[in-house]
This record gives sequence, C-alpha cells and structure tokens, in this order.
Amino acid sequence: MNSLSFTVSDLIAGYVQLYDAATKTFVVKTTDGRDFAITLTPTVFAEVVRNLGEDFHDATGRISELLVEGRYVFVYGVFYPEEENRFEAKHLVFTGDKPDEFRFEEQDWWINQVKQLGDFYLKAQFGGGPIDYSNYRTNLELEGEKLGSTRQETDTISRLVYGFASAYLMTGDDRYLEAAEKGTEYLRTHFRFEHKQTGTACWYHAVDIKPDGTMQKVFASEFGDDYDALPCYEQIYALAGPTQTYRITGDPRILADAKETIKSFRDYYRDHTEKGGFYSHIDPITLSPHSETLGANKSKKNWNSVGDHAPAYLINLYLATGEKEYADFLEETFDTIAAHFPDYDESPFVQERFHDDWSKDQAWGWQQNRAVVGHNLKIAWNLMRMNSLTAKKSYTDLATKIADVMPTAGYDLQRGGWYDVVERVREPGQNFHRFVWHDRKAWWQQEQAILAYFILAGVLKRPDYDRLARESASFYNAWFLDTQSGGVYFNVLANGLPYAQGTERGKGSHSMSGYHSFELAYLAAVYTNLLVNKKPMDFHFCPTAGALPNDTLRVSPDLLPEGSVRIGQVWINGQEHRDFDAAKLTVKLPQTGGKLKVRVRLVPQAVTFTADLLGVDKGVATISLAGKLTAESLPMLRETVSSAVKQGARSIVFEAADLESISEEGMRVLAFTKQKLGATFDITVAGACDAVKEEMTESGFVDEIILADLATA
Repeated sequence: MNSLSFTVSDLIAGYVQLYDAATKTFVVKTTDGRDFAITLTPTVFAEVVRNLGEDFHDATGRISELLVEGRYVFVYGVFYPEEENRFEAKHLVFTGDKPDEFRFEEQDWWINQVKQLGDFYLKAQFGGGPIDYSNYRTNLELEGEKLGSTRQETDTISRLVYGFASAYLMTGDDRYLEAAEKGTEYLRTHFRFEHKQTGTACWYHAVDIKPDGTMQKVFASEFGDDYDALPCYEQIYALAGPTQTYRITGDPRILADAKETIKSFRDYYRDHTEKGGFYSHIDPITLSPHSETLGANKSKKNWNSVGDHAPAYLINLYLATGEKEYADFLEETFDTIAAHFPDYDESPFVQERFHDDWSKDQAWGWQQNRAVVGHNLKIAWNLMRMNSLTAKKSYTDLATKIADVMPTAGYDLQRGGWYDVVERVREPGQNFHRFVWHDRKAWWQQEQAILAYFILAGVLKRPDYDRLARESASFYNAWFLDTQSGGVYFNVLANGLPYAQGTERGKGSHSMSGYHSFELAYLAAVYTNLLVNKKPMDFHFCPTAGALPNDTLRVSPDLLPEGSVRIGQVWINGQEHRDFDAAKLTVKLPQTGGKLKVRVRLVPQAVTFTADLLGVDKGVATISLAGKLTAESLPMLRETVSSAVKQGARSIVFEAADLESISEEGMRVLAFTKQKLGATFDITVAGACDAVKEEMTESGFVDEIILADLATA
C-alpha cells in the first residue's frame, strides 16, 4: 500500500564520488551520507552558478570534465520507479569551474550582487527618475511593477533604506546614499510620532497616499497578527534603515530619533519587574502591554520583542557610537535569550513565545507549539556576534548547540536549503518534524543559515560549519536569484524551483523589502572576506566634517573577534589619509570640508600585502600598494593589474608610500608584467621608501620605469 509507483521530478545535492564516462553514470553522496546513482540523459544540460546581472554560464559541453570527485553539485532530474528507483539527470548546477570552487567566495561576488539588488529596487520604486519616496509603494510584483495598493508601510520603507545604506557601504555609489538619506528623511518627516513631554517617539504603522497626493496615516497596525496594536517588532524595524544610514553619515538627528525610540522600548514595552524582557505588543491609546484590548497579545513576550533589537538596529547603533548603554542593552538581550529560549528537553528547537512569567505560550495564533527554523539560526548567528563584544560561555554553548542540532531538524539533507515552519515535537512513530503548511523554503531563512554558519566557521574554525555555510550559500545562489527579472524570489519549492503564487509571488510586500537580501550580501561579504578567506574589503562612509563626537568615525563592519581585522588604508575625498587607529578601527576626520567621502580598506591580520585599484582615468590606472610584497602576495598583484588592463589602462601609477618592502619574486613579477604590457605601456612608482627604491635599482627595473614623488605622479 502507498508504494511509489509513479515518476517524480526532484533535486539531489551532494558531492561527486565517481563518474563512469562509458555508462554516463555518476554517484553523488548527500550531506547525510546517502549515495545516489545518477544517469545522464541525452538531453541533460548544465551550468555554473551565476550571479545577478550575469549571463547564463553554459557548462553542458564540459559535464565529463566537471564531474570530478569531491565537487558539490545540484542535480535536477526524474525518479523512475524501476531498477531500484532509477534517477535520470536533466539539469546540473555546478558551484564553480574548479573542483573546490564556490563562486560566492569570490572577493566581489556579494558586492556585485548588492549592486544588482540596489539597481532593481531603484528602478522598481522610482522608475529610473528622481528618488521621491512619495512614489514608494510597499507591494511589488514579480517583475518589480507596483500593485494597485497606495500603501506605504513604515517597516518596508525602513528595510529598503537599510538595503540602500548597505549597498553604499559596500560600493560607494552615490545613488544608494541618496536613496538612503531621502528615505530616512521621509520616514522621520511623515511616520514619526513624537511625544515631547516624555521624550519618547514611536512610529506609525503605515500611510495611504490618497488620489490628491495627501496622506491618510495609519497609527496602529493593520496586519492580522497585530491588528489595532503597536507591535514591538514594527517599532524595532522602523529603526533598521535610519540606523544603518547613521553609520555612514553620522547625522545627529537620526541618533536623536533612535534614542527617543529606545526610550519608548524601555518605558512602555519593557517588563520592569524582576522577570525582565520586553512585551510583544502595547495598546495604541494607553501604551500598556496589559490592556484587555490586546486580546491574545496581552502581556506576552516573544522572539521578536526580545531578540530582534540586536540585528535590526542595536548592533549597528553600537558599531556607530561605541556607547556603553547599547553594549549593556545587547548583553541584557542575549542573557535573556540564553536564560529563557532553550527548551531541549522537549524539542531541538527553541521556545519562541511566552507568557508574562516566561512560562511557555503554546496556544498563540498560528504558532501554537511550532518552530520557525530561521529564528533558531538567527539566534546562533547573533550570539556569535555578541560573543565578540562580551565573551560568555553561555553564548557560545547555545550558538553551537543550535548549529549542531539544526541540520537534522530543519535542513533538507537531500536537496539542500532550509525549511520554514515545522512542528516542534514529533508524534510517536514520526521520523520527521511535520511541516505546518508546506515544505517550501523562504529567502530570509536561508540568509540566517548562511550568516550563522559563516560566522561560526570564521570564528571557531570548524570544518563542519564551513561545509554547511558553503552548502547553504550554494542553494541560495543557485535557486533564489531571479536572474531574469532581478531581485530574489520570496520562496522556492523544496526542489529549488521558484514558487510564485499569492503574496509570495512579488518582490515587495508586508514581509519582503530590501532588508534580508541586502543584509545577506553585506555580512556574507564581511564574513567570507575578512574571517574565512582572509581577503581585504573596502567600506565607504560620508560623514559631515564636525558632526561626529571627537571627529571620530568608527568603521568596524560588524561585531568581529577582537584583533581579527585592522585598518590598512584610508582615503578621504580621493586623497590618502593617515590619521587613523588601525587596531581600534577608528578614523580621525578633518574638522573642515563639509561632506567627506571616506573609503576605508579593512585587512585581516593575516594579510600582509594589498594591491588596490583606485581607478582608471583617461587610460591611467592608479594602484595603491601596501605592506610587504612577497611570493604569497603575487596573485593579488597580478589580479589587480589584470583588472586595470581590462578597464582600458594604458599606463599604471603604483602609489607605493605604504609599500614596506618588495621581494626578489615581486621584482621579477613586475619586470615580467612590464615586458608583457609592452614598450609603450608606462609604469610609474610613486612615493616609494628608500628600501623599495634600492631593491628596484639593484634589479635594474628602475631603468624602464619612472620613480616619482606622490605629489608629482
């Protein structure tokens, strides 16, 4: 009874074990160690994973070459209920050209992805015209078209502002900064409800734009779970975009808004008794969490009201200010999570909803006794961030506990990717946690897994965490990127194919805006470059001279282990700037000059050399060299020179003031590079120290280059 007697199309993800070219068969081992024999069909096609904005990377003609032992691959095909459930491949996706290559670990993968995301939402919301948030709409279709609704929700604007601000931090593109600043100003002008007498502020749920262009404001939430209340998470996410913008600009008005909103959290949402924590909802009139009008939300606490402060705004506010009160707030938040959320005697998933006294609430609305897989992973990710600020065994113990149990509880061990909502407890005789509604996979839950395992791998150096990070990022980049229309899909089916029905069809809704996809791009780049692969990364800021306390710009990209990264170089308005504290990750700004365009290169401590292409102008490439040019540094130098030539360089100026030394191998590479570039290709070395000049003179290389001062180069 119920035997599988029909064909099923599905996905297998795993590591190639062997390939038999004669029979066109190969074996893939899944994450949990099961072997699948797979047959290539005459119509099979293959590709290498591609980023947003890239063309199809056809690999069909190289399948035999790419099916080598150890390579991770996705195989979409058809199960036939014959010959021990024969599986025939129709579509293969490889993660790179080399056996151990994962393209999303390229230094600029996530930077290029965030550019595409930024451009998609600029076009969708503003049509390529002026950035005017009166034209913003919450609901967007699959292609980015606006739906008929005239609604503007506070949180979705704020989340999009977060995305634009993050894109600017990564790229320095002024369009993204303009969008972030204008969005922040629009929020504080039209959505902020300030209580002058108490020094607090809260935020409207939404605004409806009427046909005559005027606004109908919506104070209390009109979202089903939170109807006629002020949910804590909406107030939290109202700060997400402005706070990320504050990291760039240091605008004191944004800081004032954040302080007033935090005072609201402490005055109205906080449990002031010894029980502690934050309530999930307050009444919009009395501002009480205990009002009968709140119904099922009366006197309740949940993951969002306790844990979402940290990732949405509080970590970023601390990074921007360094103020102790925010560090203390963070510590209180994570101590509360560690104390009340673990529930491993009952379930491999944390408990997410609570009554006033922290007893379990397992009868609330849709959640009941159910788990959101991504919330567990989000806790692990943020605990590891917090542990870099205040190290505690309780933080790492819970983070690693979650990371160790989640693969068998919420991960798809056959196909890759992470599930959505499941029953926290299995019934007798059940081997799998039952899906609540479906077995689809949401984009934001993939983000939590990718960031959790990348930071765990980067900090704890465990190979199993590195493997899970790579597998999770592979699934996301292979199946969630809408390479045709732009942006990312809300949901995909378990087999990776996009799901485009109802509210999950679009690229903008109450649940989706420019937050999780941008946050993933930003922090995945930070973790993979600075922690895992030890590659430098640049960040961009635009403060106003004199606006920041002590004229000090704090540039740490995230809460990272102390001493793991340092400032390598700084440029202000295009000129190198040397007044910075490399270890403390702070830059002392000049007191005059209006808006300052600050570019900061952060370098992992293990990196001893950097080569940075500053730009190509009228055929002249400027490359900044810093550190010690040794044999190990040569690939970076070659890559940078190659990039300059591809951008049309006909000559190169090496800014070498920060170059400490150059090895014999380095000299040979420069000499060979000059030979290949040709006699008409000029190379200038500017600002070199005496030791470098001497090495160039002794090698004879000085005869075919120009030595110059920085001022005359």
